Amino acid sequence: MAKTGFPRSPVVMRGALVQLIEDLGIIIPNIVPFQYNPAKVTRGFETWNPFTTAPQNQAAQTPLVQPFDPHQTYRFDLEFDAADDLEMGNPIAELTGVASRLAALKKLIEPTEGLFGDLIASAGALAGDAMRQAEPRKVPITLLVLGPGTILPVRVTELSIDITEFTPGLYPLMAKATVALQVLTPDVFKCTDTTASKIAVAAFKLTKLQDDALAIANVANVGTAIASMLPL
Repeated sequence: MAKTGFPRSPVVMRGALVQLIEDLGIIIPNIVPFQYNPAKVTRGFETWNPFTTAPQNQAAQTPLVQPFDPHQTYRFDLEFDAADDLEMGNPIAELTGVASRLAALKKLIEPTEGLFGDLIASAGALAGDAMRQAEPRKVPITLLVLGPGTILPVRVTELSIDITEFTPGLYPLMAKATVALQVLTPDVFKCTDTTASKIAVAAFKLTKLQDDALAIANVANVGTAIASMLPL
């Protein structure tokens, strides 16, 4: 959490991307806290269109059919600036600016089997372990955390970084990252039984439960809305 620059300002909770890296049965989180919460978050919802099905199946569909939850996406920009860390005398920032923050962000899109898993995989590759080489590589599950009301499992589908200032050693001093995310529903984890997948499913269900509760709470506003629509 952090405070704004105004006196007596409330404490502001920072968002984060939390990657759940499983290593030998233990989860080692790669946490990328937002230095500054994004000024704008774009949420997208894509519903299933029954009119795009094959002509022979259209007769069996109705315009109201929705066989699964809408696909959800998030998109936002993250700002990174080493000024605060440099003012506090952070040695990492003095040496490499915001490079460590950007490296942690980039890890979200790179496949890994954990620290020990990657070491074993590398050793197996050197030994000519064809079976291990043939195994599909995966990125760990990532959680988008935007306060207690939004904790969702996501897959990073786009990441671009603009570096606007450099240190004398040409490390990034200021940067902006554009991040696009696809929300993962519990169906994705049906064939997966790991600690990380269980956390992901629980987080999705908790966020959906809160959304449903808020929708019910909105019923209290219906009376006021109807009254405002009626002529006096």
